[in-house]
Amino acid sequence: MPPSAEPRPASTSGGVQSLERAFDLLERMADAGGEVGLSELATSSGLPLPTIHRLMRTLVACGYVRQQPNRRYALGPRLIRLGESSARLLGTWARPHLARLVAETGETANMALLDGDEVVYVAQVPSRHSVRMFTEVGRRVLPHSTGVGKALLAQSADDHVRALLTRTGMPAATEKTITTPEAFLAELAQVREAGFAMDDNEQEIGVRCLAVPVPNAPTSAAISVSGPAGRVTEAATERIVPLLREVAAELSAELAGTGAAPA
Repeated sequence: MPPSAEPRPASTSGGVQSLERAFDLLERMADAGGEVGLSELATSSGLPLPTIHRLMRTLVACGYVRQQPNRRYALGPRLIRLGESSARLLGTWARPHLARLVAETGETANMALLDGDEVVYVAQVPSRHSVRMFTEVGRRVLPHSTGVGKALLAQSADDHVRALLTRTGMPAATEKTITTPEAFLAELAQVREAGFAMDDNEQEIGVRCLAVPVPNAPTSAAISVSGPAGRVTEAATERIVPLLREVAAELSAELAGTGAAPA
């Protein structure tokens, strides 16, 4: 995906301009897939080449960017530790919102992120029922057989999804798993139209999952409610999906700094 040509909002914080520009360049690199040339950054950011070159030299020296043999710049390994820590913190912030979902639905609630080509679960609040869905925090799964994976990939262009599926393959977790790109892209079209995703016995027989993306999250994130198919019925879906959307919007506002901090 090419870097966004849209200008970022100007800061009104009175902060250090060089820091703001450096972080803006890092975000543009991430938008571009992690590797860019100086001319691409100049086109997308509108900054002069000498300014970009000076900032990139500093980021390289700090280990947050590395210069490739082809002279292009790539995100550096020191960002991995920051990303892992921020993902854990994101799960901490999400937990009170997931607890609300459990309290109002009775079913297990999860938060997951898209990390590369995989879905990783970063937070969970379990149902109080003795028969319940349980996914270990930190577990990684392929996105094609999960509700959160569908909710996350529905935000991407079909070409991007098709390329991801080519890399990961589409192994069947159950006999209900979607295993062809065409069928999965058709499913994503339905997800976009309906505004939510469903895993209907596709990851585990007897389990149904409902999921929505977290709008405007700093990284691709989704929340879900999962439980036995006998309890997550069509009638329950009509009640759960609006609640999921409401909680996702509240979490989005909190992550943007406009909501109250968690207790």
